[in-house]
Amino acid sequence: MWQVRVDRNLLDKPIFDNLEVQWGGGVSRARVWYSFASAAPTFLIDAGEYFNRPNIYGYTDDHARFAFFCRACLALFKRLGGTAPDIIHSNDWPGGFAPVELRARRSFDPFYAKTRTVFSIHNLAYQGLFDLGDLWKMDFGELNERNAFLFNGMASALKAGLMTSDVLTTVSPRYALEIQTPDQGYGLDWLLRDRRDHLVGITNGIDDNAWNPETDPHIAAHFNAEDISGKRECKRDLLRRFHLPEELERPVIAIISRLVAQKGYDLIREAVGSILHEGAFFIALGAGAREYEDFLQALHDHAPQRVGIYKGYAGEPLAHQIEAGADIFLMPSLYEPCGLNQMYSMRYGTVPVVRATGGLDDTVENFNRETGEGTGFKFERYAANALLEKIREALYCYNRPEIWKKIQTNGMRQDNSWRVAARKYLDLYQAVMKKSGV
Repeated sequence: MWQVRVDRNLLDKPIFDNLEVQWGGGVSRARVWYSFASAAPTFLIDAGEYFNRPNIYGYTDDHARFAFFCRACLALFKRLGGTAPDIIHSNDWPGGFAPVELRARRSFDPFYAKTRTVFSIHNLAYQGLFDLGDLWKMDFGELNERNAFLFNGMASALKAGLMTSDVLTTVSPRYALEIQTPDQGYGLDWLLRDRRDHLVGITNGIDDNAWNPETDPHIAAHFNAEDISGKRECKRDLLRRFHLPEELERPVIAIISRLVAQKGYDLIREAVGSILHEGAFFIALGAGAREYEDFLQALHDHAPQRVGIYKGYAGEPLAHQIEAGADIFLMPSLYEPCGLNQMYSMRYGTVPVVRATGGLDDTVENFNRETGEGTGFKFERYAANALLEKIREALYCYNRPEIWKKIQTNGMRQDNSWRVAARKYLDLYQAVMKKSGV
């Protein structure tokens, strides 16, 4: 659950106090704020009935809240005047209401006649399900609209977005393929296969200003691919923070994630005894399922000189310190649409060991000792012994400093920034506009 905190000092004055939104058979009103704090013009919809709550998600009327938000955004575009947007890009099930409405509006609203839609999927497992009867209350009563939402006797905002958007994207090329299979399609693989010609995978990027070992204010020493010596002091600092012996030659294997099965914690639980037997420290940061929190606590109690844990989310500084101080980073995910920590890890000279799924497969190149190419270690089969095999291969290389430094610098020189992803999105937008004659 996310806690919502709005710093109103970042907002300019409201630009509209009475934005009219057609809603529930009548008209509702919202206030609209403007901000340039993110270095891009940003409009914020202020409707206390729907949004003045402690958390972003987790309410029984979430579907109505986000449907209202989508409709308010469409009303705002018209209220701003000028020309209609060329492209409206919405994300995940909360944005799935917008393309349904846009498709309908093209036939009767000249303002939106040429506007095209792009819909991005970050995790297909979250589908925005709600009661079909609520569609009428939100003014989605037409037969074609109802059919767009209809999914296993319920309404799905995700399915509606997938069915009605002009172009679909997801957060990595491999994930775009995986969601077309029954294993990872969550009942929508048939639809994604049918629309595969409209589906594109674009890997997420990272903020390489915030995650930069040369300038990071949270870490004990700075370093880069040309001079990685500062990483040793970061490792010393990390061991101190977790009250572990300052044995700097002993490898540190770390993980930062939600404590859920999706992240591969069942594999870690099975493999961790062997990991410690190989001589490594093990450090974990995260919160989630009680069974995995209890497992980590028991592991720490069993080997307090080798295991460091932080149950919860300590904020960004500790995550930076782990990335800078660890030697190996684990991401043995059952599935991972994109993942960011493997990219943070490579930026900090921390070698990722990942399962070859989704964005992990797209961003980590398996190290080849013969050619010296590669940025980490990947395994295919979702099994603890497959994970252990790659950890042992990584530790073999760790004990050969010249090889290890080569893997580290290979990763540190990768460009996984948002600049790369942004160029791909711009190319996609231009292709969509050209195809539609915009």
